[in-house]
Order: sequence, then structure tokens, then C-alpha cells
Amino acid sequence: MQNLVVLGATGTIGRNTLDVAARHPDKLRVQGLTAQRDVEGLFELCRLHRPRYAVLVEPAAAARLRDLCRDAALDCEVMEGVAAICELAAHPEAGQVMSAIVGAAGLLPTLSAVRAGKRVLIANKEPLVMAGALLMAESARHGATLIPIDSEHNAIFQCLPSPARCGERPKGVHRLILTASGGPFRETPLAQLEAVTPQQAVRHPNWVMGQKISVDSATMMNKGLELIEAAVLYRLPADRLDVVIHPESAIHSVVEYVDGSMLAQLGQPDMRVPIAHALAWPERWESGVGGLDLAALGRFRFEAPDERRFPCLRLARFALRQGGALPNALNAANEVAVEAFLQHRLNYPGIPAVIEEVMDAAAGRQAGDDLDGILALDAWAREAAAAAVAELGRSLRHA
Repeated sequence: MQNLVVLGATGTIGRNTLDVAARHPDKLRVQGLTAQRDVEGLFELCRLHRPRYAVLVEPAAAARLRDLCRDAALDCEVMEGVAAICELAAHPEAGQVMSAIVGAAGLLPTLSAVRAGKRVLIANKEPLVMAGALLMAESARHGATLIPIDSEHNAIFQCLPSPARCGERPKGVHRLILTASGGPFRETPLAQLEAVTPQQAVRHPNWVMGQKISVDSATMMNKGLELIEAAVLYRLPADRLDVVIHPESAIHSVVEYVDGSMLAQLGQPDMRVPIAHALAWPERWESGVGGLDLAALGRFRFEAPDERRFPCLRLARFALRQGGALPNALNAANEVAVEAFLQHRLNYPGIPAVIEEVMDAAAGRQAGDDLDGILALDAWAREAAAAAVAELGRSLRHA
């Protein structure tokens, strides 16, 4: 029996994690759940899974959850704030920590779990993009085990020679190929992209995901961030990492070996598959997901991504090759730009425009080797991105 802490429990990954955990009550006990401000969502999960601890970032939300738990006679200690989330992530009794907080907000709790030597199932890619070298160094120093949850990186992990370990270059591997669905605008005429709405951008053809990651999938920034993440997790250079569009989303990534062999992981486009793999590793547990009907699928298609259609992928490739401050700046600018797009303050082509402007400004800046430097660069990039969003917004209003 292991105790499980789920950071970002009310999101898609969090709920899928709890679905898998509930199928194995003899192996997992839910010890703690966290969320940003979703009182009702977290309360319902507390009723279902009976955690010992629950944390909400916002104090007013935590006070409301405390009242609800008391009225429902739930034996759950409710805490508040980012520091409480970090404390729970490093709790001495926690065996596995699912890190599923969206965006840069996941960095501090993830780092806390790593420094406590936990088995960290890492679903939020942004901390690896912002602070990959720091996380890998701290993981090695404190004996933490990282297992990726992204379907692509988990697929790679499954296809690597045993024993695989994140942070080490795998022996005999020549190239890693990340697959991408192409999102909702894979065939949309380029001239129509300027009129894309947030409602259209979050309508993914294959996956059910949160709003931010759905927009990232539409722009293919999601795949760009995954390239940077793959370089961190598997220590391969940019020229050994590639992306191919695979509209069926059945092959989740491919590992090419030096002898020409290629191993791929296949499965339904359901996040419970990589989650179950990571929770059980090195064993296998039932996930609640059936296998693929290959005959019904009929065929697999592959195509190279068009960087005119997906300029965010081009920007991410450039950030990976150049390194330094650019990956962190890219990630921060993207978060600000996507939020502005979802709030109708920026049009769809404005997302890569904002990112490129911030990256140009970041070219001569120091990357920041420690946590303070990383966070300072992130804050600077967010301010620069907010200014770029405001300027683009004025331009659009006056056009």
C-alpha cells in the first residue's frame, strides 16, 4: 500500500489519476489533494476519496472547503497557500506524488517533491522547460524517481531499454520522434487562422484536455515544449529529436535505435493509460481503458508539420537549439499569450507574435542557474509578454 498525493486534483490529469487509483484500493491510498480555487470540485473529490489532507491556494476558498468538510463529517485537514502545497508534496508519508498543476505554478511543488526524494509522476511540462537542469540535478542529489506522464514522453519511457531512468541518456538510442495529432487546425486554410476563436481552439479532435493545453495543442506549442522536455528527460541534443504529425493519435511516440530498429507505443488517446503505467511501474495495472482495434483504425498517417501553420513549433525549436534564457522566456510568454487569447484580448496569430517579441528581448539575458534566477527570468518574461499583448491589442483596435 502506497500513499498518493495529487497536485492539481480537479484538472483532467488529476481526475484521471484518481479514477485509476480508485481501481486499485489494495495498492493505493489517497493521502492528499490540492487545487487552486475550485472549492466544489475539490470537496466532491474529498467525499469520494477521503484524503487526510486537502489544500487550496486561495484562503477564502480554503475556508469554504473547511466548512464543507466539517459539515460532511469528513476527517480531512484543510490547508491553504502555495507553501502548504509544497509541504504536502514533501510529506514524509507520501509515496507517490502526481505533479499535475498547470503551468509555471507547478515548479515549486514539483521541486519540493523532488528534494524530498519522492517518486514524482510529472505531468506538467512547464517546470521541466523552465528549470530542467535544476530539477534533474536535485533529483539525482536526493534520489528522487521521475516518471513522465505526458503521453509522448511516457511512450518513450516505455520503449527505452531497461532499466530506463529520466535524466540519463539511454544507451543505443539514435533518435526520439514525438507524434502530434495536428490539432483542430491541421487542414484549416492559413488565411482563416486569424479569425480562430477560443471555442474553436479548445475543441481537440482526439483528446479531452484543459483549456490551456488544448490551445497549446492547436498552436503546436505543446509539441515544442515537449521537444525541450525530451531533451531534459533523455539528454539528447536537438538534432536527435523530431516531431511528426499522426492524426489518428494511436502511436504516441517512437524510439529509433542505432541499429535502425524503431519501437513505438500504441494505445487509446486516454490519459489513464500513461497514468496507470506510471503508478504501477515497473509493474502493470488495469487502467480502465481497452486496447486498440487495429482493423477498425484501418491505416496510420504521418506527415511533417508545416511551420508556417505552426510558428510556435518553430520558436520552440529555436529556443531548444539556442538554450540559455530562451526556453524559460518562451514558456512564460506562451502562458501569458494563451491566457490573453482565451480572454479575447489577443487574436490567434498574436500568440506566436507575443512569444517571438519576448524571445528577441530575452536573447542577451542570463538564464539563471538557481531557483531565484529562474523565477526572476520567468517574472521578467511575463511582464514583457503582458506589455506585448497590450501593444498588439491597441494595434488591433486601431486597425
